[in-house]
Amino acid sequence: MPDTAFDPKAFVAGLPNRPGVYRFLNAAGEVLYVGKARELKKRVASYFQKGPASPRIGLMVSQITHAETTVTRTEAEALLLENNLIKALSPRFNVLFRDDKSYGYILVTGHRYPQIRFYRGAQAKENRYFGPFPSAWAARETIGHLQKIFRLRTCDDTVFAHRSRPCLLAQIHRCSAPCVGAVGEAEYARDVEHAAQFLQGRETEVVEEITAKMNELAERQEYEQAARFRDEIRMLQRIVSGQAVESAGARDADIVAAVEREGVWAVTLAMVRGGRHLGDRSFHPQNAAGTDTSTVLEAFLDQHYAAQAVPARVIVDGVEDSASLTQTLSEVAGRPIQVLTRPQGEAKLWLDMARRNAELAAVTRLATQATQEARAAALTAFLGAEMPVGRIECFDVSHTMGEAPIASCVVYDKGAMQPAEYRRYNVRDVQPGDDYGAMRFALEARYRKVAQGDGRVPDLLLIDGGAGQLSAAEAVLADLGVAGFLVVGVAKGEERKPGLEQFFISGEPEPRRLPPDSPALHLIQQVRDEAHRFAITGHRAKRGKARVSSRLEDIGSVGPKRRQRLLAHFGGLQGVLAASIEDLSRVEGISRKLAERIYNELH
Repeated sequence: MPDTAFDPKAFVAGLPNRPGVYRFLNAAGEVLYVGKARELKKRVASYFQKGPASPRIGLMVSQITHAETTVTRTEAEALLLENNLIKALSPRFNVLFRDDKSYGYILVTGHRYPQIRFYRGAQAKENRYFGPFPSAWAARETIGHLQKIFRLRTCDDTVFAHRSRPCLLAQIHRCSAPCVGAVGEAEYARDVEHAAQFLQGRETEVVEEITAKMNELAERQEYEQAARFRDEIRMLQRIVSGQAVESAGARDADIVAAVEREGVWAVTLAMVRGGRHLGDRSFHPQNAAGTDTSTVLEAFLDQHYAAQAVPARVIVDGVEDSASLTQTLSEVAGRPIQVLTRPQGEAKLWLDMARRNAELAAVTRLATQATQEARAAALTAFLGAEMPVGRIECFDVSHTMGEAPIASCVVYDKGAMQPAEYRRYNVRDVQPGDDYGAMRFALEARYRKVAQGDGRVPDLLLIDGGAGQLSAAEAVLADLGVAGFLVVGVAKGEERKPGLEQFFISGEPEPRRLPPDSPALHLIQQVRDEAHRFAITGHRAKRGKARVSSRLEDIGSVGPKRRQRLLAHFGGLQGVLAASIEDLSRVEGISRKLAERIYNELH
């Protein structure tokens, strides 16, 4: 950090008129803001002109003691770099959108008899992907429709390869049972292609083809088969007629609207693909207080399209510099992108729909915040705390008869659960089934850093357990020298019924209870149940991994590489268990003799 005072004029004078990213820092070296620019000199200079654009900008500028820049080749490069820096640094004056989950797709595999299923993750060239879908529910609903109409399989390849008779889905006419040869390869491929056309928005072509096939069968007096195609047409028409959005023009578009209500911002993204509305998702930014619609929308579009594919059209209302946005998104996409900021006709109807959904999301968020504030206030009163209870950390331990113990820590702060701060601990050097020892292990791991001055302390520490667990927690905290917050043990009531919990409060001889309708109880239950869910999910994953490894590790001549090949080839231990000797012998490095040994050991 330089010793000389920051001179904005001298700094701006040395900047080039080229694209890049700029960072403003305060006296402590903390990054206050990260931004991108088509022309660094012009953009950075705008912050230091007379009269700041808003009180928020004025407050930020008053804290700047240092600035840094990075020149890029294009504004698209600057957008990607800006997004990476925002994610890494979380600057306090940047409007931040957290979207940890990738969007879902409908996957049609490249198999001889393709599987259709919901998918998130990296995309392989041999498969086809349709979407994205803003919600998993919308994608799975579409898959359900396609199952009813085209009867495509949804089972994994390992299950498909080892079936000897049709499954229940085939019996209820949700699958054509290609696993047992109930449908020919050509006929199944035709159904797959019809499903793909439907997902691409070409349902008219699908209906025309099926209608022609139905008429042909009727002329040949094959009425049962013709009736099946008639039913397919009816279901397709019913689905299409139920769509909220249909388009005969450009068929792919994202519609983005931002709404603010009583200081709460909501940004709704609606997706139209193939002319149909696939659903929408609402986002609530951080650090947005005191800003305006254009700033919020630009922040969302920058952060969203730095990670997601850009459709042919982006419809948005309230962005000031649409020309710059159009150029940047076109560079990112590698093709021309149309940005509509004053839409008319059909596009305006889409934007109005997105705006109504954003208003609903903002109102819902306000109601949720009010509920959470009431719960936190009730909990503060119940505990008799001197300061409001804002941050809660809760610990739980999960194991099966001492096997694969996992401890979890979840965090409640700022009126909501904070998944980014959750932690799991692989419990080691503790006797199987020793819950007290497992809790001590987790607490030492978490609060040793706090004792060393690294990390925040909660206002309230919840321990899943009674007096014994509370005593174990108090002993650990005393040994570490960590204090200054409340510690409460939450013991399940009779028959583990919700509402009958007992609360063992540090320093009090007798446990307390809360009425079943108490807001304080509801907050404790919310946090405790999340800790339990997080712990048991980790435990099951650890237990499953251990059991898979141990079954194969017990077989002679099957080392790590062969185990890995077997599990990869069959998709897991269940696939290996279902494999025949012939199937096993086809795996690289597995001879016929070794295949027989593996089969006999596993069975």
